[in-house]
Amino acid sequence: MLTVDFEKFPINKGEKVLDMGCGFGRHAFALLRQGADVVALDYSQDEVAEVTKWFAAMQLAGEVPAGAGAIAVRGTAYGLPFADGTFDAIVAAEVLEHLPDDRLAMAELVRVLKPGGRLAVTVPRWFPEKVCWALSDAYHEVEGGHIRVYKRREMVDKLRQAGVVPRELHHAHALHAPYWWLKCAVGVDNENAPVKAYKKLLEWDIIKAPALTRAGEALLNPVLGKSLVVYATKPAA
Repeated sequence: MLTVDFEKFPINKGEKVLDMGCGFGRHAFALLRQGADVVALDYSQDEVAEVTKWFAAMQLAGEVPAGAGAIAVRGTAYGLPFADGTFDAIVAAEVLEHLPDDRLAMAELVRVLKPGGRLAVTVPRWFPEKVCWALSDAYHEVEGGHIRVYKRREMVDKLRQAGVVPRELHHAHALHAPYWWLKCAVGVDNENAPVKAYKKLLEWDIIKAPALTRAGEALLNPVLGKSLVVYATKPAA
C-alpha cells in the first residue's frame, strides 16, 4: 500500500533516491521497480535486515530493472550518514510524527537532497488522527508511537522553514480511517469480528484494486483521507 503517488512524484531511472524511515520497505520496493538507485534507511535493525532480504529476493525474481540497485542501512533521522546533496529525490513516509525533533529531521532531509531535488513527505492527517487519539490513548501512547498531530499549514510551514518549496499536496487512504476508528473504539488489540471483517475488506482492496473501491476512495480522500502527502522541491543553487 503506497502513500506517495508516483504519478505526482515521478522517479527517473538511475536517480539516487532515499527512503528515510523505510520501515518494512513498501516505498523502497516501488522505487527499485522504477529503476532508481535506492537507499532504504531505518533506525530498526530488524527492519533493515528484512528489507535487505527482500531486495535480494526481488533481484533473484527478475523484478529489478537493469542498472538499478538498492541497499538498506541503519541510521538516525537526526544525523543522516550521507554527504550534502547526495540524493535526487527523497521519500519520508509516515515517520516525522514519531520524532521528538522533527525540525532537525527535516533539516537533515533537505541537507542531503541535491539542489533542484524533490521531497515527498507523508504524515497522518489531522482530523482522522485526532479522532483516533480521542477514542484511544493506547493508539499512540506506546514506545515509538505518534507524538504529534500535524495540521496541513504546520507541515507546509515547517517544510518551507527547512528550505524546500511545497508545490502540491493531497490526502490518501480514506478507506483506512474508519478501520482505525473502529480499532480504537473497541481496543487497538481487540481483533473482534467487525475489525476482522473490515481488515479483510482492506486486504482485498489492496490486492485486487477493484475499480469501484478505487473510485470511491478517490472521492472520499479529500474528506476522510488518513494521510497528508506533501511534495516539495529544493531550490536550485
